[in-house]
Amino acid sequence: MSLPTPAPQSRVVVTGASSGIGVALAEGFARRGHSLILVARREDRLRELAARLHTRYNVAAEVRAIDLSDRLRRAELAEELAVSDIAALCNNAGFASYGPLAEADPAREAQQVELNAVAVHDLTRAVLPGMIQRGTGAILITGSTAGNQPGPNNATYAATKAFANTLAESLHSELAGTGVSATLLAPGPVRTEYAEAAQVPNLDRLVPDALSVSAEQAAEAAITGMIAGRRRVVPGAFAKVQTFGGQHSPRWLLGPLLRTVYRRVN
Repeated sequence: MSLPTPAPQSRVVVTGASSGIGVALAEGFARRGHSLILVARREDRLRELAARLHTRYNVAAEVRAIDLSDRLRRAELAEELAVSDIAALCNNAGFASYGPLAEADPAREAQQVELNAVAVHDLTRAVLPGMIQRGTGAILITGSTAGNQPGPNNATYAATKAFANTLAESLHSELAGTGVSATLLAPGPVRTEYAEAAQVPNLDRLVPDALSVSAEQAAEAAITGMIAGRRRVVPGAFAKVQTFGGQHSPRWLLGPLLRTVYRRVN
């Protein structure tokens, strides 16, 4: 099994652990007895979560209040993880922006690329040699159904999630026989603070609640998939339809359709 059994000296790293799927992943691993390193920008939320997990599950939960889009701070974390006993790395941090790329804030778009793509690559690269040497370990990369299709007016997010999707699935095959696994979590709509982070308050209205999954459902499917060594986890029926449509619909049809949808986001 790629995901090691809980041990006092090993840690599961969860990025984006201050909200949404990140909190649910941390809870799911702690419930299974794993100690944690929680990574996000909001230190107050991380400390509250760490205290709750320690009290409820009697596991160690360390806090790293880091903006992973900051290359210097990210490099410090990568150096730490490279020499640590990391049982699993959950690359979950990320955010989206909406609107025409030509009108977007260049700094925020660059930050999105750093967080959604470059940070995922850097942290994965940091932990892999140690995992391979130990012959055990699990990588989770949170991609998206958006990475399977064009995203007009959501171009940077769609592109970075295409990178995340491909990286995870490439590693899944590359790591065969090493004792280390890579799993892609590719959700569709998830009920989280995603819309708030994207600075588009009406985003949630595009998809009815009945077509969304909860953060807890997505996280539990991800952990179950990691334990099973699965290549891809797509939680929820609507996300599975999105995945099929994104992969098999002709681009001449899909692009204009999604452009019309995303124009409603403001």
